[in-house]
Parts: sequence; C-alpha cells; structure tokens
Amino acid sequence: MVSVQSEQVREDLSVPSSVKIVIAGGFGVGKTTMVGAVSEITPLRTEELLTEAGEEIDDLAGVEGKNTTTVALDFGRITISSELVLYLFGTPGQDRFWFMWDELAVGSIGAVVLVDTRRLEAGFGAIDFFERRRIPFIVAVNCFEGSHSYTAQEMRVALDVSDNVPLVLCDARDRESCKKVLVSVIEHAMNRLDVMA
Repeated sequence: MVSVQSEQVREDLSVPSSVKIVIAGGFGVGKTTMVGAVSEITPLRTEELLTEAGEEIDDLAGVEGKNTTTVALDFGRITISSELVLYLFGTPGQDRFWFMWDELAVGSIGAVVLVDTRRLEAGFGAIDFFERRRIPFIVAVNCFEGSHSYTAQEMRVALDVSDNVPLVLCDARDRESCKKVLVSVIEHAMNRLDVMA
C-alpha cells in the first residue's frame, strides 16, 4: 500500500509534458539558424560542407555565402514553462533528403514552414507536405537586413496560403522572435484540436 506522503512526493516531482515541433522549409531558408537561436541546449546539428559535387543540385541563388547544409536533422529543446518542454526537429531542405521528413514529422503537434523572401518557391514543397498530411502548421517569413520587405497579406497571396493558416514575420536569428513563432504553432495546434473535438 502506497502512503499518502509517497503520492504527494510523486506529484511534486511531476515531469513536464513534452511536445515535438518540426521546423521545415526549403534549402537555405534559416531552419538551422532558428533551432540554434531558440534552443536552450547546444543544438545537435548534422551539417556538412557544400562541395563541388552538389553544385548542379544545390541552388545557391540568394544564399551565395552558404557553405554548409543539413543532411539529416537539427535538434533543439526549449522549456516554455514548468509544465511544457518543446523538442524541435529541423528538417534538411534539399529535395533529395525529403524522404526523412515523414519520420521527423511522426508524433509532432505542429510545424513551422520557414520561408525566405529571396527564394519563396522553396516554401511550396513544405507547405504541400503538411497540408497533405493534415499536420497543423504556420508559415514564418524570415525577415532580415537585405531581404525584400512585404506585408503578411502580400506573402499569404504569393504563397497561396489560406486564411486559416497563421502567417507571421520573424527573424530566425533572434531568440525572442523565434519564441513567438513557437507560441503561434502551439496556439494553432490547440485551436485545431478544439475544432476537431
């Protein structure tokens, strides 16, 4: 028989709930940067140097200074509150690594589709991926110096994203900006659950 005191100790040592969020998007849009900016632990990165072998495959238009690429995933963690911890899984962006996306998405409550205004077309595949699988997602437009400036509505039209999908502007290098993106994903996923209930 378990004593009342033992049960109280168990309640006091409650473990926070954890949820999984996927950070997806095309090649070079800032997924690794976002995971690194917001993670409270040193993120796990699977980056490799870009080589001459990939010159014909990896389109560097708009990201000419990029010299590494994610080949499996990025992983980070952030504690939102004493009750909630987020595990972040960043996807590789190139088409040839998309076979991993299904595995990375398993068990996720939602996703961030990160897009770059210099290369909007790189976001279409990720948007389609989550729409087809009916996984709640938001679109986060990575805004930074030198990027084209558009309104959220202009971005929504350009990406052909419906009004029921949140679209936010962010800076993938800024921790506070990334936190707001993650809160938007959680809120969107919870709203979707409420609608389905």
